[in-house]
Amino acid sequence: MAIHEHEVDRRTLFKVGLGGAVAAVVGTELALAGPASATPSPEFPWIIDCDTWGARPPSSPIQITGNTTNKIILHHMAFPNVTDYSRDHAIQLAKDCQNLHMDTNGWADTGQHFTVSRGGYVLEGRHRSLETLVTGEHQVIAAHCPGENGNAIGIENEGTYITETPPEALLDSLVELCAAVCRQFGLHAWDIFGHWDFYTTDCPGIAFYALFPQVRSRVLKALGEHKKDAPERRWPDIWRFVDGPVVQVAQYLLDAAGYDLAVDGVFGTDMNPIVEDFQTTHGIPVTADCTFDTATWEALAPVLDKHATGQPVSAVQFMLSRKGYSDVAISGEFDHATMKAVQDMQRLHGLVPNGKVDLSTWCAVVGGTVRQAFKD
Repeated sequence: MAIHEHEVDRRTLFKVGLGGAVAAVVGTELALAGPASATPSPEFPWIIDCDTWGARPPSSPIQITGNTTNKIILHHMAFPNVTDYSRDHAIQLAKDCQNLHMDTNGWADTGQHFTVSRGGYVLEGRHRSLETLVTGEHQVIAAHCPGENGNAIGIENEGTYITETPPEALLDSLVELCAAVCRQFGLHAWDIFGHWDFYTTDCPGIAFYALFPQVRSRVLKALGEHKKDAPERRWPDIWRFVDGPVVQVAQYLLDAAGYDLAVDGVFGTDMNPIVEDFQTTHGIPVTADCTFDTATWEALAPVLDKHATGQPVSAVQFMLSRKGYSDVAISGEFDHATMKAVQDMQRLHGLVPNGKVDLSTWCAVVGGTVRQAFKD
């Protein structure tokens, strides 16, 4: 894979490890360096810290971001779906993952902030992740999703969930961990996303992703919040350092709006002035990083029905085909297969399954969260 123009300081590495495990991608972002330390946490005694599981020292200083943490990104590890649910296995999993990331990928340390084993054990991943969770301030810069490594807490879940779903023990611990991260960093259940919402990958797996509305609802309840507290829509916020499928959807829609833009999923310098022009034209504030925010999505996404054609339909079909609807072809024609997939996606997110792609359906299709998906 070529290094994109804005990725001069990043290296994208795909390596095969345990059981065919596919390692994620590393990103380097502006940061404030700090002294390394790791001590058991009385605040979160159920998280096995790096010292306890016997982590190797990082190969270079762990850095702390100057950014604000604004989301959680969930992954599956693409490791085998083992039936050893013991604590010893969880500790060995953490060691194997760190070895893979440091020795094969050449990273400074484990890529993710936290790991959840199939037996429900939660382990610190990258050093200092537990320390910064306790303070709830600036997070450790990780290596789990390019463009989001300084903004998002990355949680790896042991296993491969293309066709299988995670064990209940894993889901229970994941909910507890997500709730803890939300409390400490001022996040909410609607700030939980999947890796493939921001990068071209099969992670977190089709079967696991279908459980995200359930996971978010459980986190909402654990936080003592209610469905009415959720925003009507929480879109994925892409910006000029985030590449992937959601960027490609934005490009389809910008092209349909009359801009001449390559539809390649790369948020490059050619996209920056176009986003700025669209936002300025529609009275939307422009940021230095060309952040594609809720107002931008909602000004750009057209309502689609069975009579729709063209690039917006192709954008919907592109995302549906990536999320397991293999019979959906990218044709630009709102055919029967597309209608059925849209209705299925609507049911999954608690929307009326009318097959009409309105703003809430668009939001759900591109990986966002809609209020209707929550259950009190």
